[in-house]
Amino acid sequence: MITNIAITSVFVKDVDASKAFYIDVLGFVENADITLADGSYRWCTVSHPSQPELAVHLTEPGPPHSPDMVAAINRALDEGGMHGLGLNVDDCRKTYEDLRAKGVEFIQEPEERPYGIEAVARDNSGNWMVLVEHKAFSPADFG
Repeated sequence: MITNIAITSVFVKDVDASKAFYIDVLGFVENADITLADGSYRWCTVSHPSQPELAVHLTEPGPPHSPDMVAAINRALDEGGMHGLGLNVDDCRKTYEDLRAKGVEFIQEPEERPYGIEAVARDNSGNWMVLVEHKAFSPADFG
């Protein structure tokens, strides 16, 4: 029986730069950072302190993906079109201001939605990060 989600992967352009972004800018903590002795593979994960059981694997596109897939992922990262993480926040407008002050790029300012207040940012690799301050809603709210 599946009991929970333990790992999600996010493609990044540079593991070191992304690790610093997730830790220094977003407030995540390091879980693991291990490179095989031959340097062929790196396993780097970070987590939010309030959710240590969910590891975010920061990984550069590469094998076992085909060269064509790697090129496509890199193009999508360069274009800023990759989906990344959805992040719950307690105050979307304040989080928006705090992250903007740290140089985070936003592609959507905080806006009211039927399910709460939402803003959309990009991490330092171009992945979308959706920030949501949730509120109670019903299907009728989407009318």
